[in-house]
Amino acid sequence: MENVVIREIRKEDNAQVAKVIRQVLLDLGVPKVGTAYEDPSLDKMFEHYVKPKATYFVVEESGIILGCAGVAQLDNYEGNVCELQKMYFLESARGKGVGHKMITVCLNQAKEYGFDSCYLETMPYMEAAQKLYKKMGFKYIDARMGDTGHYSCPVFMLKTF
Repeated sequence: MENVVIREIRKEDNAQVAKVIRQVLLDLGVPKVGTAYEDPSLDKMFEHYVKPKATYFVVEESGIILGCAGVAQLDNYEGNVCELQKMYFLESARGKGVGHKMITVCLNQAKEYGFDSCYLETMPYMEAAQKLYKKMGFKYIDARMGDTGHYSCPVFMLKTF
């Protein structure tokens, strides 16, 4: 994974990003309802992040997108909290330090935007992801923050800057 580049999404990445996200969700057995799988934004991720204090990144190797993640204001929440959004990697990119690099890029962007903390939701069986989140300073919290529409994701974590 020497030629891996993390960069901001471009409009021409939309189809490849949607395919990666759906593939990962299917691979992991995530429900299609109440998760990112059915988000209307999935097919237009570039356009979805054309707003203040929001950026979506892709991990690319030799022109092929292997993963993605972004940060944006937490939906339906009053505080100065962003959400780590739609972080997914194809199996070929997992366990190689790419997730750590991506979270670092996302958290640095969130700090640059001036957010106080970063929230995320995940699935209980996504243990490798949770291990990485904990390593990056996220802590489990008892209740959902905001309303992401992902009612099938019952694990909540927060990192304060």
